[in-house]
Amino acid sequence: MRELVTTISIDAAPERVWEVLTDFERYPEWNPFMRIMGRANEGARIAVELRPPEGRTASFRATVTASEYGRRLEWVGHLGVRGLFDGRHRFVLEPDADGERTTLTHAETFRGVLSGLLFRVVGENTEAGFRQMNEALKARAESPAPDIARGWSEGNAA
Repeated sequence: MRELVTTISIDAAPERVWEVLTDFERYPEWNPFMRIMGRANEGARIAVELRPPEGRTASFRATVTASEYGRRLEWVGHLGVRGLFDGRHRFVLEPDADGERTTLTHAETFRGVLSGLLFRVVGENTEAGFRQMNEALKARAESPAPDIARGWSEGNAA
C-alpha cells in the first residue's frame, strides 16, 4: 500500500468548498489537474482524467463510494483489472470551530500488485497535481460565488 496525503486551509465554509469541489462541469474553469464527467452521488460511475504536471494524462472510470455533503467525497478506480493498481481517492473537509474556514485533506491510497512500481513512476507528479488542484480549489472557494458576483455587479452597475 502507498499513500499520498496533502492538506490545505481554505478561508471558506465547508459548504462553499463542497459546492466548488462537486461542480464537476466547471472544473475546466479552474482545475489544472483533474476533469470529471458524472455526478458526485454515492454509487455513481464517473470518468476521471488526471493531468499531472510533468506527467502523462491518465483516464479511468471510478465509482463514488462516499458522498457526504460538506464533509467527504471519495471514489475508487482501477487501472485495468481490479487488484493490479487500485486507487481510493478522497477529499475530507473539516470545519474550524466557527465553521468559517475549512481544512481540506486531499489524499489517495494505492493498492495492488503494481502499486509499488507504478507509485515510484507517478507518485511525485501526482502529488504535485494534488497540490496544484488544492491551490486552485482554495482560490475558487475563497472568491465570490459566480451567481453572487454576477448579481451584485448587475444590480449595482452605474
